[in-house]
Amino acid sequence: MKIAQSVRMGAWLLIGLNLLMALGSIWIFMRMAPAIEVIIERNVVSLEACEEMLASLAMISRDDHANQILQATFLSAFLRAQNNITEKEEPAALDSIKAGFLNAFLGIKAAHQETVAAIILLGKINREAMIVEDRRARQFGNAGAWGVVFMAVSVFFAGMLLKRTLSRNLVVPLEEIHEVIIAHRTGDTMRRCTGPDLPGDVKLVYNGINELLDQRG
Repeated sequence: MKIAQSVRMGAWLLIGLNLLMALGSIWIFMRMAPAIEVIIERNVVSLEACEEMLASLAMISRDDHANQILQATFLSAFLRAQNNITEKEEPAALDSIKAGFLNAFLGIKAAHQETVAAIILLGKINREAMIVEDRRARQFGNAGAWGVVFMAVSVFFAGMLLKRTLSRNLVVPLEEIHEVIIAHRTGDTMRRCTGPDLPGDVKLVYNGINELLDQRG
């Protein structure tokens, strides 16, 4: 029957849309996680290195042994930043740091100031890169969220369409058949199944029931 086929198609459509919405949501979250991970891997490492270098410069004293430890800490942080170049502006800042940090630890004020300025610049470059990546990730997340909303709206309208189809082709005809049966039980033998704008399958069922009632009467 065409009604049964329509119901099956509608049900499969709803199942398919719900499956697409679920897969779409999973895909969005799976894409968002790497985007956040990239921000951490690419820029946080360099920012932490900048903090360590600045801290080492700020703690320089007249104690040569302590300064050697601070210099080793500074160099370790510098190498981490150097091995984590992700932005095209970083090499120039790193070259300035490399050129001046030894003189900074020797107490040369101009070299100290230039090294601090280069470290601050390196941190600024990475912070700005993080902002750009964060904005890009949020734009992707917003687009994905609206995609899920669109799929949810599609599921809603498909459900409303299926509900209307079931009501017109199944629920209303069943109610009419039920009322005809009740009428005959209460003595109204003239009542027949009728209705406006009936689908072909419903007309066939109504005609069959009406013929049985006519034969019985």
